[in-house]
Amino acid sequence: MRNRRWSLARQLLLVQVAGVVALVGVGAGLAYLDASNAANDRATEEVLGISRTVADAPTVLEALSTADPTARLQPYAEQVRADTHVDFVTIMTPDGVRYTHPNPAVIGQRFLGNTAQAVRGGVVTETYTGTLGPSMRSVVPVFDAHRRVVALVAVGIRIEAISAELAERLEPLVAVAAAVLVVGVAGSVLVSARLRRQTRGLAPAELSSVFAYYEATLHAVREGLVLLGDDRRVVLCNDAARELLGLGGDPVGRPVAELGLPQELVATFSSGEPRTDEIHLTDTRVLVVSTAPVRSGEQARGVVVTLRDHTDLQLLTGELNTTRGLAESLRSQAHEAANRLHTVVSLVEMGRDEEAVEFATAELEIAQRLTDRVMGAVAEPVLAALLLGKAAEASERGVELVLSDDTALDELDLEPRDLVTVLGNLVDNAIDAAIENAAAARPRVTVTVRGGDGELLLRVADSGPGVAESARTAVFQRGWSTKPQEGPVGHGLGLALVGQVVRRYGGEIALDNDGGAVFTVRLPLRQEAAR
Repeated sequence: MRNRRWSLARQLLLVQVAGVVALVGVGAGLAYLDASNAANDRATEEVLGISRTVADAPTVLEALSTADPTARLQPYAEQVRADTHVDFVTIMTPDGVRYTHPNPAVIGQRFLGNTAQAVRGGVVTETYTGTLGPSMRSVVPVFDAHRRVVALVAVGIRIEAISAELAERLEPLVAVAAAVLVVGVAGSVLVSARLRRQTRGLAPAELSSVFAYYEATLHAVREGLVLLGDDRRVVLCNDAARELLGLGGDPVGRPVAELGLPQELVATFSSGEPRTDEIHLTDTRVLVVSTAPVRSGEQARGVVVTLRDHTDLQLLTGELNTTRGLAESLRSQAHEAANRLHTVVSLVEMGRDEEAVEFATAELEIAQRLTDRVMGAVAEPVLAALLLGKAAEASERGVELVLSDDTALDELDLEPRDLVTVLGNLVDNAIDAAIENAAAARPRVTVTVRGGDGELLLRVADSGPGVAESARTAVFQRGWSTKPQEGPVGHGLGLALVGQVVRRYGGEIALDNDGGAVFTVRLPLRQEAAR
């Protein structure tokens, strides 16, 4: 069985309880010391005041001048003791022989205590054990008219009485200390219970291990991961997400709206609803985005966003579609070639050799004329192959694809995939638009490819219905399409990819209507794409 260490919550509880007990104990001790000192000081002041009052009383001097001072001083001293609630009032000779005492049996005996300072005219305050036990006492001199010490007055309060008074004062102190201790311990228990729920009862070492694995996992996964708080600020962003989103610096703590991301992507990040495998475009990448809201009970805590790079897959998909189109075109041409060959053979068998030669050469001339036109005008092999393939596909679908007279292009140092993305998507959309408007006009697509003056110009015009004025601002956004959505990705991505490439190269793209839609793309030839 796994060795269970004390959880963080339990350790914190013990530390808090120990701290509360220590603080209450120290506070109670200091309060007790303060109360004890206050009681002693009050007792000292009381006995000193009473002794000075008695020493200054005329009755004492008058009694000392009689033959039997005790006879007058004893009743007076007892009256003072009863009135002031002290334990003894003793009047004595300078040598310490008692004239008065609460116990008449010890009158005439020597006073137990220090009197030397008082005999010299000073004051003595001390704690001393006399005939009545330990007491706080004060001894002061009695002066005659010539300032001579003729007697001493001692007044005292027993320590037992002071302790009893102190005990009475400590009762509320103990009650307050106990209440503070109970409240402190109860608060510590509540805090510990809450911490235990939040940390799931894990020990500090286990929490440290979980955090270490958590950090390692976040940085190791190839998918991008972004955690947003309920205020849509970035709580966490791993290395893959920073690379996929093109973020510089540490985005943690920044609002997602201030990261410079496309508005559609910001809206997806900020949505409180779950999203699954949505396709989004940044300036350099095609991303598959999924979001999941984080909730604690009924309260929203934030959003978890996962990102996957779909760029290469999208490009490969486009190339695959192009290859598939070429293969279909070749199959169709092979089928048509077989039909034509059968026709030529049949004409020969019928003895019509001249008609057979004329028919064969006419078909070859049409195909060769288009090939020669493309190869002679476009020296870039990727674009030439693309145009030939699209021409065959258009022909099979009943659309005429032609090159404009001013088409002329030498080889380029641009990325071939980007050229295929731009021209391939524009031609595909043009073919679809031309077929859509076939009832109103002969389906036709005109392509212009021209290089010069430091830029590459690609223009594709179709005989379709054109683009509505209200849709021009949305045509290059992901998801815009005149076709029904099919599959998880659907349509509406081609023109968005075109716009992405144009932005990456720092080029321009324009849309006009001239009997149909006319797309014009200008890419600078001396500027490398940001890869």
